[in-house]
Amino acid sequence: MKKINFKTLAAALFLVIGTGTLKAQVSLQEMYEGLEFDMPRVKETSFPDYSRSITEFGAKAGGTFKNTEAFKKAISEVNSKGGGRIEIPRGIWLTGPIELKSNINLHLEDGALLLFSRDFDDYSLIETSFEGLNTVRNISPIHANHVENIAITGKGTIDGNGDAWRPVKKGKMTANQWKTLVNSGGVLSEDEKIWFPSEEAKLGYKLSTDQNVPDLEGIEAHQKVKDYLRPVMVSLVNSKRILLDGPTFQNSPAWNIHPLMSEDIIIRNINVRNPWYSQNGDGLDLESCKNVLVYNNTFDVGDDAICFKSGKNKDGRDRGMPTENVVVKNNIVYHGHGGVVVGSEMSGGVRNVHISNCTFMGTDVGLRFKSTRGRGGVVENIFISNIDMLNIPTDAIRFNLFYGGKAPVLDDDEATVEETRDETPMPVTVETPSFRNIVMKNIRVVDSQRAAFFMGLPEMNVKNIRIENSVLEAKQGITAIDVDGLELINVKVIAGNDSAITLYNTKNVDVKDFSFAENGKTPVRVLGTLSKNVKFEKEDFSAAGEQIEQDKKLSKNAVILQ
Repeated sequence: MKKINFKTLAAALFLVIGTGTLKAQVSLQEMYEGLEFDMPRVKETSFPDYSRSITEFGAKAGGTFKNTEAFKKAISEVNSKGGGRIEIPRGIWLTGPIELKSNINLHLEDGALLLFSRDFDDYSLIETSFEGLNTVRNISPIHANHVENIAITGKGTIDGNGDAWRPVKKGKMTANQWKTLVNSGGVLSEDEKIWFPSEEAKLGYKLSTDQNVPDLEGIEAHQKVKDYLRPVMVSLVNSKRILLDGPTFQNSPAWNIHPLMSEDIIIRNINVRNPWYSQNGDGLDLESCKNVLVYNNTFDVGDDAICFKSGKNKDGRDRGMPTENVVVKNNIVYHGHGGVVVGSEMSGGVRNVHISNCTFMGTDVGLRFKSTRGRGGVVENIFISNIDMLNIPTDAIRFNLFYGGKAPVLDDDEATVEETRDETPMPVTVETPSFRNIVMKNIRVVDSQRAAFFMGLPEMNVKNIRIENSVLEAKQGITAIDVDGLELINVKVIAGNDSAITLYNTKNVDVKDFSFAENGKTPVRVLGTLSKNVKFEKEDFSAAGEQIEQDKKLSKNAVILQ
């Protein structure tokens, strides 16, 4: 019989009952309350009182008849009448790609399952952006470009048939799952650690030196690797006034929902799901978007859950469109590489973001910030509060400016970021990313591997980070590398087998009302010749006994005020 971990169970009950995070739904009006920056109200969708069912245009349920033409006719007819609602009744509705036009509300009734085709020939190649780069991909199952006033609503489910598209790593499946997948067809990599749906997909992987974008130019050149060019499931580009309200979005070929260069977006009351093994199975990627509300949603995905992006490297800098004025409240993430994530494609910048009242349960990282040399871009004015985290296998809070495209939970043959870090300062140019002015308040963490990890660049430190009124329980404490300006105010670290704080080449540190409970390790370590101006005031290291005196002598740059 499996033993019950009463400590973890009690923590989970605290999250659900004690904080109220999972209780009441946030209203639209409450989304604008308590913001730390000025932003305009999001312009909302509005549709004429006109509706047509897809069955009126020849659609047939059952999951075997392809309804692509029926959707096309329905959207065209409703659009020509000035807009309205297209109703998808209960049943399984198989279709190829759907193109949304202005003033269309695609409404899935309770029990409706919109299932996208597994036939790759249904998806034409188009020039688009993926992972922040200008490239060629298969057209998305649901796509819209240069439209206004569109919505996807209702209680039904949208399934992208992503298992037909995605490569799968052997290490992410059980032995029986892997055996079943291999026996279903497809091909394996030379080391037999990755499954591909076809030889075309395998070739595309070999030709991609920058993660998932092949080193090819033009649509014709991409034809030979078409099977590899997985689309995002919902692509909304250069569009205004967008509403997603109610449905479940699941099983996407790549990212699930991807608003790109769009504005006035409301995403609420949706469920976003992908298998844990799904490569690049992000939940929501807001890229170069502004004026956005995200609330009352749940995510359980194979990659980052709620992610902020703005293009990658030169393509992102040339675009020059930050993601800005975004409010995220009352969301739950059950699994993902990160609960809320900024980067790594943030070359156009991310600014003015409020995140509050969210719960992460079992995400690889809780709050995740990532970038690397070559990106450029500025991430600033990020305000995070009232976050509950439970069972985080790596870092509850993580800043990594040496991100190399790897998942937080590494495969056995992968090196950690600390092992691959280059300490040599580089010249500061437009390619140097900058993260600054980030505030985190009321963060509560139970059962994390590490409380917090901050790693800037030697030439561009992470700047002005503040954690306030927080309790962080983890096996390891807080580590800061190449940080300029770190405030820890009324923070308690409960570290099972590590120091409370380790600082390396970190300066201008202000710690007040700090408490620490641990098992005999040195409470504070200040390392590196560049560390300076480290101040502690009103700290409580009572559990560490006399070791704080020893630390005062070892850490010459630290000033501890009793």
